[in-house]
Amino acid sequence: MVSPAIKRQMCTYLVDTYQQSIRRVCMVLSFCRSMWYYQSIRDDEPVIAKLAEMAELLPNRGFDTYYGRLRRQGYKWSRNKLLRVYRLMNLKLRRKYKRRLPSRYKESLKVPSEPNHTWSMDFMRDALQDGRKIRVLNITDDFNREALTIEVGLSFPSDRVIRTLQVMEEEYGLPQQIRVDNGPEFISSRMQKWCEKNGIKLKFIQPGRPAQNAYIERFNRIFREDVLNAYWFESLDQVRLLAEQWRMDYNQNHPHSSLNGFSPIDHYRKAVNSGKAQPRKPNVTLPQLTAIT
Repeated sequence: MVSPAIKRQMCTYLVDTYQQSIRRVCMVLSFCRSMWYYQSIRDDEPVIAKLAEMAELLPNRGFDTYYGRLRRQGYKWSRNKLLRVYRLMNLKLRRKYKRRLPSRYKESLKVPSEPNHTWSMDFMRDALQDGRKIRVLNITDDFNREALTIEVGLSFPSDRVIRTLQVMEEEYGLPQQIRVDNGPEFISSRMQKWCEKNGIKLKFIQPGRPAQNAYIERFNRIFREDVLNAYWFESLDQVRLLAEQWRMDYNQNHPHSSLNGFSPIDHYRKAVNSGKAQPRKPNVTLPQLTAIT
């Protein structure tokens, strides 16, 4: 059934385009001429303004919520009137809205005075030879830039990130805080609850500011140049094997200008042996690392 408002638009189009009389057009469309000449005296501007305000404030709510709120605010518009304007504004259509993140504040990068104070964590993306997408989770210690783990997989939900941290706890312990971006794995409620339970503070950088996590971003660049961009991978096992070999060689032999030319492991040994830092876990011997051959 065509509404009178649509028929009025059709009549206007025929009159303007084909220069037909109003009487003839109304007869063809079965549209009463009195409705053609009718001029509404109702003013919907206040209703439109309030509904637009509600849609901006509560974009994922519907008509019933808007109607209830307006009634509580003292507006006496009838339900039918509000519903009519609501539909004319196309507010019944599904509206996309941007998820709002809590405020993130810029914090300067500081080198921790001991291991396991601050870790940095970030994801990388790449693809296998058959086109399958892979993700790489890198975790480093800001104290000596040591690559603590490089995890490779097809997907990394928050539960897998938590399992990775639980495995690392057995070898390294847990840090006081972890610096991350605003990826869905890191802002998930499960991740935040697990960190809170284990006394870990998540330090979120500002959206679109990867330089605020510069330590891990620099590591990602080296890993991509040396591994991801240097080889074609046929399977996840190949990526994992080469990534682990590269990680061990990096920790043992890569000279860091910020560490006065020492490798991550050498800097860690020096700090521990001089008494300037405590070992990550008591009675844990440093691993003997093997370079890539």
